[in-house]
Amino acid sequence: MPQIEADEAQAFCTRVFEAYGFEARDAARIADSLVDADRHGISSHGIQRMRMYDERIRAGKIVVGEQGETVFETPVSALYDGRHGMGQIVASNAMDIAVAKAEANGIGIVNVRHSNHFGAAGYYSRLAMDRGMWGVAATNSNPLMAPTHSARAFLGSNPLSVGIRTEHDEFLLDGATTAASLGKIEVLARAGRPIEGTLALRPDGTAIVDAREAVHDWRADHGSVSLTPIGGAGETNAGYKGYGLGLLVEILTSAIAGAPPSADLHSDDISHILIAVDPAIFGDVAPINERIDDMQRRIRALPSYDGQPVRVPGDKERDALRETDANGITVSESTLDELRGIAERLNLDRPWNSGPRNARNGA
Repeated sequence: MPQIEADEAQAFCTRVFEAYGFEARDAARIADSLVDADRHGISSHGIQRMRMYDERIRAGKIVVGEQGETVFETPVSALYDGRHGMGQIVASNAMDIAVAKAEANGIGIVNVRHSNHFGAAGYYSRLAMDRGMWGVAATNSNPLMAPTHSARAFLGSNPLSVGIRTEHDEFLLDGATTAASLGKIEVLARAGRPIEGTLALRPDGTAIVDAREAVHDWRADHGSVSLTPIGGAGETNAGYKGYGLGLLVEILTSAIAGAPPSADLHSDDISHILIAVDPAIFGDVAPINERIDDMQRRIRALPSYDGQPVRVPGDKERDALRETDANGITVSESTLDELRGIAERLNLDRPWNSGPRNARNGA
């Protein structure tokens, strides 16, 4: 698949969002969240998502330029109404509020309602980490997860991210509470690859192997496809634990925010929770960081039974960042075609043409 320069992808996506009517600063923020996902190897939430945002903006599900507003707050918490703005803008604003409250009072918790898809949850944990805080981010989504012993979607993929940065190291957990996100199924579909394992189900409980079929059928009828929770279907591999985590995220987002649960969503009205914690509320930060660093060093030093490195959450993404910064981000031909189509409709220069002009041919 082709590889393209991250800064060129950033510039193109920024121009697209400016053409939709977003102010330059907001357009750059949205583009940054998408390219950042690709740079960290999370292509499920990278620029392949441009098609989805294009469709939702044109359908009026995303209100261009809307910033949202605080409708209730205390010194350590807030309820933020996104008023159907772009998820990246709404969530970034909410994390800014959470960080400001943490700087003043040690912790800041912001619940968000009436938002949209906000990209990769880890992006917002890192926004807090970049300002010296520990960061937590979670969101509900369209109905995707089937609760244990059911094959009917009720919860979303409901990702959760927790990020802690020390002076010398970093821990960043970021993942859906389903065994795979819909975005990862879409990546498989674009690559023409099958779904390995029991990740997607029909209403009768049978597994779906064809990724393209799963994506097509889900878009046509959300009730026709569900995703299994972490651990898989049933109880044999403790799928009820992933289901429980997904339900926890649902409670922390939609239930607290007074918004529709995933089961009742139709692409918009999504809810988030953003949390910033000043580690100083636990005392001297230096020894805390030393203990975290030591723990992660010991884990990485454990013997591997299969020759693969023993990692801690976030290591794989940082490895991907080094690789993509050196060689470019990998995208599918179908994604490039979609981006060219969007550019044509918005009267922008078609990107990555002629073989492609700004892309490198990758394996």
